[in-house]
Amino acid sequence: MSTFQTALEEAVKTIESLSPLRSTLEQAAVLIGKSLTDGRKLLVCGNGGSAADGADFATEFTCRFITDRRPYPAINLAACGSLLTATANDYTFGEVFARQVRAFGQPGDVLVAISTSGQSENILAAIDAAKSLGIDSVAFLGRDGGKIRGRADLELIVPAQTTARIQEAHKFLLHTLCEIVEAEWLLPAGAKISV
Repeated sequence: MSTFQTALEEAVKTIESLSPLRSTLEQAAVLIGKSLTDGRKLLVCGNGGSAADGADFATEFTCRFITDRRPYPAINLAACGSLLTATANDYTFGEVFARQVRAFGQPGDVLVAISTSGQSENILAAIDAAKSLGIDSVAFLGRDGGKIRGRADLELIVPAQTTARIQEAHKFLLHTLCEIVEAEWLLPAGAKISV
């Protein structure tokens, strides 16, 4: 079997494994939709490919996802190289997101934290910082959820072993979350989603 065919079959199998996450994803949509419509904000963090997925997720709210609508505040905590490196240098790399959560976060905000392994110390620290401030958190995890499992208010665990497949599933879940929040919370009553 070719590498392409193997990857395709693994990707399909992984996406099909997400059905049990529907209820949790819908709960996350309510949490985020309520936060944004109440005038609060999203704080989003991840490392490496998860940082890129987090950047895209934040952009979908601050710019737009499908429909032209007002912008909503979503901060990508992996965006500022000078802040990340200063924090890592002066404190530790484990503090790069938690310190920003403490700086920017307020009760009513939502932290969206992404870790394919579920083992990222800086993601765990960010979730703990959010909890200490009364900020709800949604964790996108992979494999068995790792040490982060059970720490966030809501968690979506992709039960795959390959990082690439987990990231692809996270991207699907994040985009679906955007779609639900935009359609059910952010558009004026009676507005239609334009594709």
